[in-house]
Amino acid sequence: MKNLILSLFLNQKQLAERWLMSERTLERWRCQGIGPAFVKLGGKVVYHLTDIEEFEKGNKRYSTSE
Repeated sequence: MKNLILSLFLNQKQLAERWLMSERTLERWRCQGIGPAFVKLGGKVVYHLTDIEEFEKGNKRYSTSE
């Protein structure tokens, strides 16, 4: 059960690796209100996979002029 719950979330490092960006960028985005919704649990930041996927879909583009 614990592994199932953990598989629903990515931590900051995992999301940075997924998006090929620095963890610092994600930290800055959180301060600026940019990026996917996050949850702070016991001082740790985690991102629900559903929120990550929604953010990715919302930023999908078909042209550089969009």
